[in-house]
Amino acid sequence: MEQTPFSFQMWDLVVGDPAFVRTAPESSSEIPGCQTRINSLKYILSKKQKTPLSARGHWSTWPAFASGQTVLKNHKPCCAPEERQSSNKQALLTVPKPRYLEQLESYLRKELQSLDLTKKNSQELKLQPYREIFEFFIDNFKTYKPLLSAIKNEYEVTLAHQKKTICALEPLKAMVTTVSEECTRQILALQEKEKDKINMLKEEKQRLLKFIDNMKEEKNSLQTQVEHLQTSVAEEYARYLNEYSARKLLLAKLNDMHNEQLDMTRHQVQDIKGEDVVKLTLALKVARQDLTKAQVKLNTMIADYEDVVPRRDFESLEKKYSDLLQEMKTLQKDFDQLHKEYETLLEIHRETAEERDNFCTELQRVQRNYTPRPNWPKCSEVIPGGADRWGCLAEGKSSGQLVDVLLEEIGTGVLKEINVFPGWGKGDKVPVYLRHEGEVKNKKLTKKDVVSILKDVWKEKIALEQQTGKRSSLPEFFLSYLQKKYGDAAAMEWSYTLYENMRLCRSNPVLSSFYNILTGKVGEQQYHGQNQLISNLQKELAACDSSNSGSLSSKQFSLALREAFPLKRKESIQELVDASRYKLDSTEDLIDYISLFKEDEEGNTEPFVAKLRSQYVREKQEYLKQLKSKLGDVIEVKADDLKGAFCTIDPDIDDQTLDTYIGLAYQVQREQPGQEVVPVETALERLLAGDVRRVGPSPREGSTAGFEGE
Repeated sequence: MEQTPFSFQMWDLVVGDPAFVRTAPESSSEIPGCQTRINSLKYILSKKQKTPLSARGHWSTWPAFASGQTVLKNHKPCCAPEERQSSNKQALLTVPKPRYLEQLESYLRKELQSLDLTKKNSQELKLQPYREIFEFFIDNFKTYKPLLSAIKNEYEVTLAHQKKTICALEPLKAMVTTVSEECTRQILALQEKEKDKINMLKEEKQRLLKFIDNMKEEKNSLQTQVEHLQTSVAEEYARYLNEYSARKLLLAKLNDMHNEQLDMTRHQVQDIKGEDVVKLTLALKVARQDLTKAQVKLNTMIADYEDVVPRRDFESLEKKYSDLLQEMKTLQKDFDQLHKEYETLLEIHRETAEERDNFCTELQRVQRNYTPRPNWPKCSEVIPGGADRWGCLAEGKSSGQLVDVLLEEIGTGVLKEINVFPGWGKGDKVPVYLRHEGEVKNKKLTKKDVVSILKDVWKEKIALEQQTGKRSSLPEFFLSYLQKKYGDAAAMEWSYTLYENMRLCRSNPVLSSFYNILTGKVGEQQYHGQNQLISNLQKELAACDSSNSGSLSSKQFSLALREAFPLKRKESIQELVDASRYKLDSTEDLIDYISLFKEDEEGNTEPFVAKLRSQYVREKQEYLKQLKSKLGDVIEVKADDLKGAFCTIDPDIDDQTLDTYIGLAYQVQREQPGQEVVPVETALERLLAGDVRRVGPSPREGSTAGFEGE
């Protein structure tokens, strides 16, 4: 009997089972919501039971590998035996697909098409129809129900376990991502932190490698010189040894000849009586021949050794020559240094002569145009406080400064009589802190009150900038400060009153500096730069005061000034020392450096701080004057040319400071500012308004300092 394929046998066993037709399915699937679909599927199968059976009493069979549409495209049918013939396959392919299978596939397709696969749990929704059909088969196939139920349960348990594992791993995945980002951020921060140190170590390594190479080259050169000198010494030694041996031989021969002559003379004296004339004649002839030979040999030796010097004389001459050569080199080096210093002094003399001529010309011009000096003590009669207050105000001030003081006193007196100020309007050209229509009430503040308010403005502004890390505009902050402290209604009254007091009191350092920065005449960086200089000087003076007594000797004070300001000239240092001793007698030597930085209630500083600020302005003007001289007669200047001029007059300037100065001159921050062109005068005015100062000594000052040190 021919062997039936596995798919045929399986279908007969499953479909031919009477329990499949007669027995209704048991309880529905444990999955919620599937009872309705199972009932629908049961109804379809109950209708299928009414279809006619085959001649054998079973449902019509259909091979598993027959042609037709399948739903499970990844499912592999049971393979038929290799012995199956092709004729049997062709016969089975002609068998039509059972309607029962078509109805199941149709139901499955309809369920799958009705699903919304765009949802997040689309795979679980897609799995649900397959579960329902599989549950139906388990309930109806009584013979295989235990095995199929075990398989299904094992799959369900495994899926539940995997789902639980995935849910448990979801927070870990987020945590791993967070930890990974944090580690990456820390690694980048560490790399950025150690970047400068690594670059510095690399540069140090390159420098040391270069130094090692230079040392190796120097070692090879010295080794070559040593070998050459050893060869020369060996040759000289061999030559002198030969001469020494030849000299000893010559002396021995001379001694032998002298001894022979003595013996001959002695024998001649003894035998002169017994010898005949012929024999004596022959002896004389032989003696003359020997004398001639000796004379020839002596002349030859004298000719050969005429240029030879004794070793003692040679060594003495060689030592003397070495000493003279070293002395000559020293003198040549001193001569070169003196020549260089002479040229430097000549250049200084030329510049000094030019300055002298300019000063003479300026003196002559001033002498032609000068006016008689006013009788300033008369001002004490009209100044409140009398002669005592005028003496305090006029102490140490020039005529121009006294005029400012007098105008300030007159202006403040008039200001106290004014009750209201006219408003400036609300135009765009009006400063933001003065934009007001109508009259503004005068608060009639004293100078002490104005100074206190302005110091508080600086304090609040610096604290805000340190907190936020951003620079704010002084006019806008000034207005916001007044609005916050006094309210929007009274802010303009305080603003106008403070502005008029600052405008009139130009001799007061606190009011004048705040007014210049507020009106844009001077950059805010200059205010902070001067305060930083004063703070650094205070720290240096405190460091030199080992006993914390608050006092230093004049020598210690001068040394501290040199440490704090290494670029200042001796004249400037002496000016500061003199300003610090204006209250001391000539016999006193201790300087109370703490009192030099004190201010009175009206913000007036001691002459020492005033001199320090004036030197700051004067040194900046000289620095920019050298810059202008280096630029020449050009009208406009590019950023690259300005950089070159800065590097020429200040070789020690660093890149960051140079970029800051260029940005200040061009009022822009760009990657390629070399294309920007501004007038020279505009650039110099912007630099004069900012915090611009020399970084290192100028080339001329450096050479002069070196000459003085020697």
